[in-house]
Amino acid sequence: MIRVQVVDDHALVREGIALILDAQPDLDVVARYGSGPELLASTVAADVVLLDLYLPGMDGLEVLRRLPPAAPRVLMLTTVGRPREIREALNAGAAGFVLKDSSGDELAAAVRAAHHGVAALSPAVATALSAGGALTPRERDVLELLGEGLSNRDIANRLRLAERTVKVHVGNVLAKLGVTSRTQAALLARDR
Repeated sequence: MIRVQVVDDHALVREGIALILDAQPDLDVVARYGSGPELLASTVAADVVLLDLYLPGMDGLEVLRRLPPAAPRVLMLTTVGRPREIREALNAGAAGFVLKDSSGDELAAAVRAAHHGVAALSPAVATALSAGGALTPRERDVLELLGEGLSNRDIANRLRLAERTVKVHVGNVLAKLGVTSRTQAALLARDR
């Protein structure tokens, strides 16, 4: 059973999310909070936190930064995914970013993915991030192969490039997409 905490300042949204997730046989909403300080003061054990980005007083990014290292995995939740905020959240340690217009199945899948250590991004979020930097055709090829989980050596063999050249392309892809890991880039590639 995956234990979930929901943090959103709108009671209707908070309760709706809880109903959707509690209907899943493997998900259990163990706590609901209307603010970041409530979450930070909580002693309720959870595996995943759904954290609204735009909370009054202390926004979700600040709450995320204040969570202890052993905190549950955090999925940021918002109605609007702006590339700068998405990158900030991912770089601050968020396990993913989900838009509130996602379906219940997409939300449940994102919670499961986060619990299993797989980054979760709504398709619209992935699109917003990938639009941030214009990739060259070769960088798009490399990104696609990252999405398949290939190593630099495997990408080099597939594209008939030197491994060192692939390493440069991977660095460029990460920089242009504004992400810090191959995993985040691979997730974007998968969602494109």
